[in-house]
Amino acid sequence: MEEAITQRQREILYKLYLMSRGIKVYTVDKPQSELAKELGITRQALNMHLHRLREEELVRTGRGFIELTTKALEFLGVERANSFIFVKIEPRLREQVYEKILKMPIEQVYRVTGEVDLVLVLEQNLLASVLRELSKMEGVIHTSSHIVIETIKE
Repeated sequence: MEEAITQRQREILYKLYLMSRGIKVYTVDKPQSELAKELGITRQALNMHLHRLREEELVRTGRGFIELTTKALEFLGVERANSFIFVKIEPRLREQVYEKILKMPIEQVYRVTGEVDLVLVLEQNLLASVLRELSKMEGVIHTSSHIVIETIKE
């Protein structure tokens, strides 16, 4: 398959991945005209590339969305392992921190009891960038990150 995909199509696929949000399916919710502009190509050129990516079963498209398939993630070599970040928050800034965290590329956020306030669930490949953002966030006292190495039961 690698020979069938041009370098430009690979770049487009990767940019789509970066723009997507993970909800078990990676999807981009942008009009193709806006996406083409961000990629620096015409809408027609984007359409041709997407057509080829669909033929290779790397993306699914519909009105107003582009989804990356599991095959696309494998092709890009993207890690699918989950990570957890435990977050301790300064109580008086709790709501501000929640607002900022909800805008981040995180799959799930749990408010919990105990020594930490939140448990964040996210893809392993996003761990470093999310930790960087959390470290700059006023109100975040402490974080602890953990990467899943094996799923024993789902």
